[in-house]
Amino acid sequence: MRFKEGETVELKRSVVDEIKKEVIAFANSSGGTLYIGVADDGEVVGLDDPENALLSVNNMLRDAINPDITLFAQSGIERIDDKKIISIAVQRGTKRPYYLAGKGIRPEGVYVRHGAASVHATDAAIRSMIRETDGDSYERIRSVSQELIFTSAEAEFSQREIEFGLSQMTTLGLVNADKIYTNLGLLLSDNCVHTIKAAVFQDASQQMFKDRREFGGSLFKQLNDVYDFLDLRNQVRATFDKLLRVDTRDYPETALREALLNAVVHREYAVSGAILIKMFSDRVEFISPGGLFGGVELDDIMSGYSVCRNPALAAVFYRLRLIEAYGTGILKIFEAYDNSTSKPKIEATPNVFKIILPNINEALKTAPLPVLGETPEDRVLRFARDNGAITREETEHLLGIAQTTAGQILRRLVDAGTLIKKGGSRSTIYLPPRA
Repeated sequence: MRFKEGETVELKRSVVDEIKKEVIAFANSSGGTLYIGVADDGEVVGLDDPENALLSVNNMLRDAINPDITLFAQSGIERIDDKKIISIAVQRGTKRPYYLAGKGIRPEGVYVRHGAASVHATDAAIRSMIRETDGDSYERIRSVSQELIFTSAEAEFSQREIEFGLSQMTTLGLVNADKIYTNLGLLLSDNCVHTIKAAVFQDASQQMFKDRREFGGSLFKQLNDVYDFLDLRNQVRATFDKLLRVDTRDYPETALREALLNAVVHREYAVSGAILIKMFSDRVEFISPGGLFGGVELDDIMSGYSVCRNPALAAVFYRLRLIEAYGTGILKIFEAYDNSTSKPKIEATPNVFKIILPNINEALKTAPLPVLGETPEDRVLRFARDNGAITREETEHLLGIAQTTAGQILRRLVDAGTLIKKGGSRSTIYLPPRA
């Protein structure tokens, strides 16, 4: 027998549908040659009409396999023992995994060579081929799921009067040059597999839940749903400036928005695990998978320097005016607390990035009540000593007085040397003298 099946040789007596999977398996593995017109035992039986058979095979390979495999599958007619057969020499492809167009990048559509047989690839093998071909950028890697729906994305783009067709999706990176959805497309589709988990606790500990939810769907839908969840629980403390009511929310809306966007834009999507948002009586924590990226340190972030882990996702959000220039989100969070002595905190480990927003009103809620004979000035001093500092806004809320009166009290305390004024404009704070 001249032919024998093996890891790089496959034999077919005639043109059959299984030829597609054999070619795919060779292209996804180490290459090989498929002979048509040869029986399984190696006997050359030939083809009655090899020219039409070759045309049929070439059409099959062109139409039924993605990505385009024709550059890696050279077919032709050979004469063996006065009989004509077709040979298809398949090279290892550069855009693996190759798959049946009707099945998608799933085990049922992807084949690899295992010994003398072509078998379904495992999920792990498919992901390995994708990473090897597309690189380490999660966003640019082809999505394993190709049956994506974009209801939320279409609504988001429509709201801003921006077109959202194949051309725009390709430009933004949701679809690659082969018209295959990328992981960025998956993230923005209704089929997104990543979620955000949010929980509200009874007090400053994690001992008792008040509410908890898990948000799924497109990242656009998650952003809107999670912000509504937080906004509903962002309570208001009311004071009065003479007859004018002044409302102060527990958390500056800008800070909540920027912390949420930061968690979504900068998280590591290549790892499992949801973004966690924990709302306590005295703080809210945003915890996203993936530590600091690109050699950036916390001091770099505080100075406005940013290296984006997901630049294509950030570019989409920028296009939709959800974010502004890169690196400004953290600065905006801290600016939102200029009028508070309570400041946000940032913590990072190799695997986690956390932003902690303090409840502005919590310190005032727990501030000691005035004692008998205590003047407003005494109470301000006591608050400043207990909390390390006080602001004009906190003075207003603490005493329930107008802005002008609060400024006068603080000025008298500074003039008397019992408080030290630090900073300027919106960031002014008043410190007790060091002992």
